[in-house]
Amino acid sequence: MALISMTGYGEGRVAHRGMLVEVELCSVNRRQLEVRVSLPKFLSVLESKVQEHIQHHVNRGAVNCSIRVQLGSGGREPALDEKLAGAYLRRLRKAAGSLGLRDDLGLSILLQLPDVLIRQEDAVDTRAVWGPLETALDQALKGLHVMRRKEGRVLATDLQGRIKALETLLAAIRRLAPSVREQYGQSLKQRLEKAGIPVDPADDRLLKELAIFAERCDVTEEVVRLGSHLAQARVMLRSAEPVGRPLDFLCQELFREINTIGSKANDARLSVCVVDFKAQLERMREQVQNVE
Repeated sequence: MALISMTGYGEGRVAHRGMLVEVELCSVNRRQLEVRVSLPKFLSVLESKVQEHIQHHVNRGAVNCSIRVQLGSGGREPALDEKLAGAYLRRLRKAAGSLGLRDDLGLSILLQLPDVLIRQEDAVDTRAVWGPLETALDQALKGLHVMRRKEGRVLATDLQGRIKALETLLAAIRRLAPSVREQYGQSLKQRLEKAGIPVDPADDRLLKELAIFAERCDVTEEVVRLGSHLAQARVMLRSAEPVGRPLDFLCQELFREINTIGSKANDARLSVCVVDFKAQLERMREQVQNVE
C-alpha cells in the first residue's frame, strides 16, 4: 500500500566552505498545497525557487519550510565602503559650504548613510548558496516523505478496518431491506382488522397500496452503489498515486446514498444500521482528511 499522510517532519543540514545551511520542513493536512518559506533576508531572492522545489515533491498539504544559514566567522565581520564614504563626505562638505553650515561630519554620521557599512551577507552570491541549500532541502524532503509514508501505512490500516465495518453494515442493510415490504403488509393488515375492516389479500386496493410502498422504500439501487463505492475505496488504498481527493469525494457519495436509504427506511432495524453506517463513515471521512 502506498497511502501517504499529509502530516510529517524532515530536516537537513549541510556544511560547505565554512557555511552551515539548516532546513526544517513540517507539514499538516490542507485541502490544497500551500508552501510557506521562512529564510534569511539576504536570501529572499531564493524564496520562489525553494517553493517550486518543494512543490515538485509534495502534492497536497500545508508545508512550512524554515531555513537558517550561518556564513562562518567571516560572515559576521562588516566591511566599510571607503570609496562611497569619501564620495558622501565630499558632497556633504561642498553642500555645507554652499549653505553656510558648520562642518560637523563624523564617523557616526557616515555609518548611518546608505550602503556605507557592508555586511558579509549583503555581498553573498546567492548562486553559491543554492547548491548546499538544495542539498539540505532534499535531505529534509526525504525525511518528510519517510514520516508521511509511515503515517500513511497507519492510516491505510485504519481505513481498511473502517471499510470492512461499513461492508458489514451494508450486508445487514441488504439482508433487512426485502423484509420491509412484508412487515409493512402485515402491519397494514393488522390496522385494518383492528378497525373492523374486512381484509381480502386479493383486494386490488390493498395490492396497489403495497406496490406503491414497495416502490417508495426500495433501496436496491442505493445498496448497489454503496457496494461499488466501497470496492473503489479498497482499490484506492492500494494505488501508488495520491488518492486523498478521490477518497474524499467517495465519502461524500457514500453519505449521499446512505442518507437516501435513511429517508426511505421504514423499519427500526434498518434505521439502526443507517445510523451506525453514518457514524462509521464520519470517522472514515475524518481520517481521509489526512491523506495526500
